[in-house]
Amino acid sequence: MKKQELIHLHGLLAEVGSYYEECENDEIPLDEYDSLGVRPTSIHKSKTDHKAAVFALAGGITSAMSEAEEQDAVPASAD
Repeated sequence: MKKQELIHLHGLLAEVGSYYEECENDEIPLDEYDSLGVRPTSIHKSKTDHKAAVFALAGGITSAMSEAEEQDAVPASAD
């Protein structure tokens, strides 16, 4: 994948993350992503940096979705 394509994917994932947070009122764990300091607009960063950011962002999004799915699947206890 070319650097320009990776940056585009990075931007799309950032939009997906923002949309998910807005629609689900659920915060995505982005500690790893934030620690990298790479944003889709950071075009001066290397391809490797953007690749790491894409994986961290995708991991945060899928983690949040998995947690939400697990919470929905757990039946409420009858008191």
